Amino acid sequence: MPPGIPFIVGNEAAERFSFYGMKTILVIFMTQYLLSSTGQPAGMTETEAKEWYHLFVGSAYFFPVIGGIIADAFLGKYLTILLLSMVYCAGHLSLALMDMPPAMLQSTLEPRGWLLAGLALVAIGSGGIKPCVSAHVGDQFGPSNKHLLERVFGWFYFSINFGSFFSTLLTPWLLEHHGPGWAFGVPGILMALATFIFWLGRNRFVHIPARGPAYFAETFGPEGLKAIFKLVPLYLLVAMFWALYDQTGSAWVQQAQQMDRRLLGVHWLVSQIQAVNPLLVLAFIPLFSLLIYPQLGRVLTLTPLRKIFVGFLLTVVTFCISAHAQRLIDAEAIRFGGELASVADSLDRAASAQAIREAGMPALAESLEAGGSDMVPMTAAGIAVTTDGRRLEARWPTVGWQVLAYVILTAAEILVSITSLEFSYTQAPPHMKSLVMSLYLLAVSLGNFFAAFVNSFTKDAQGNSTLTGENYYWFFAGCMALATVLLVPVLLLYKPREYIQGSGPGDHA
Repeated sequence: MPPGIPFIVGNEAAERFSFYGMKTILVIFMTQYLLSSTGQPAGMTETEAKEWYHLFVGSAYFFPVIGGIIADAFLGKYLTILLLSMVYCAGHLSLALMDMPPAMLQSTLEPRGWLLAGLALVAIGSGGIKPCVSAHVGDQFGPSNKHLLERVFGWFYFSINFGSFFSTLLTPWLLEHHGPGWAFGVPGILMALATFIFWLGRNRFVHIPARGPAYFAETFGPEGLKAIFKLVPLYLLVAMFWALYDQTGSAWVQQAQQMDRRLLGVHWLVSQIQAVNPLLVLAFIPLFSLLIYPQLGRVLTLTPLRKIFVGFLLTVVTFCISAHAQRLIDAEAIRFGGELASVADSLDRAASAQAIREAGMPALAESLEAGGSDMVPMTAAGIAVTTDGRRLEARWPTVGWQVLAYVILTAAEILVSITSLEFSYTQAPPHMKSLVMSLYLLAVSLGNFFAAFVNSFTKDAQGNSTLTGENYYWFFAGCMALATVLLVPVLLLYKPREYIQGSGPGDHA
């Protein structure tokens, strides 16, 4: 095993802790904790928060194109990763500053300004290093140990989810109990640690030098363009997978607010449900590599494109489950709304607001306290208190529906994401590894921009989506089904060609 691999894997675990930590709480922060410069609540609507979230994630996966070009043509992967990691740390600092006292905020940027600056810096930093880090892993291998590449990419993905799992549990708790400053600050500390770990490995890495001006002639010559254009149809379809997958951090978080989150004897915070995914990935990587793939390989040839096709099918199933769960939620909201209407004259606004706040929904509590209709925030929260002290609660469906969807989606992730990552590296000529990896990551960007566009296009004058309830999930399930159908001709016509550092290209069955 190459000596630089432990430093890369350690760096990736800490970096992913920082990225997923802040991303996990982003939608909840924007809807429930965002303040104005005077310290007053200034939360976004659910649709606006989803739009901002997907624009951020889309941007974070767009900048890999720029980072890949800088690394391959000018600075090399190591220096590019190190410099952009510092930009990354500055972004986390900006997000943590949103929790300054109102008196200080009035003399600086308002919280939404710090939010925009922080998200922009994190997108540039995290996006710029993404293709470089994954390509840097592959650069450590040559013809003599290329057989270890699949295993290392699996462990590389394992480290991503190791960091993600713990941050997904910790940062919602920090937000709930210590506020946004600590919730965004701790991931920033982990990013600084990630940068330090990477610097420690500087003398252990295989360094592939930048190509200089010759890079552009080589990249956009016949061989480079052919490699890119062969992959473009696949990446356009993989983009739809990411349009659905990344809604685990937006639509699924909002859906979990109206679910019974008691599981394994614990009442989980809304954002913590996402921890199911990295935990399952940690279990599924060895399960797939040691058991499922070898067993299936005995009866059929498991090519990368066939794995991706199965992953597409499973993704359709996950959003069908989400649509069913939303149908149950909507039915209970209607029933509970009727129950509230029957006791409308005896509802206690102040006591209800306090109960809703204690349940972890401060934005709805503040909406109720601000006046207007009692029914809307109480129905959304599923909680109300009458003047005689009687507490009414909605019988929301169990969050087990989301756990089931996560199990299937995680299997799809193993089949699509890890496979695409390794496949992209092997299909890229040696001088353009980072660029091709960035083009794969651009598929993630396109998927998130598509989700942001859907939320923006369907937004009404009040900032709420007209694509409501289960129809929202059925729409994306239909889009994913179409992408699955379109993948069939790509699967049949694509002819892979493998490139490994230190060896010439060879045909790959």
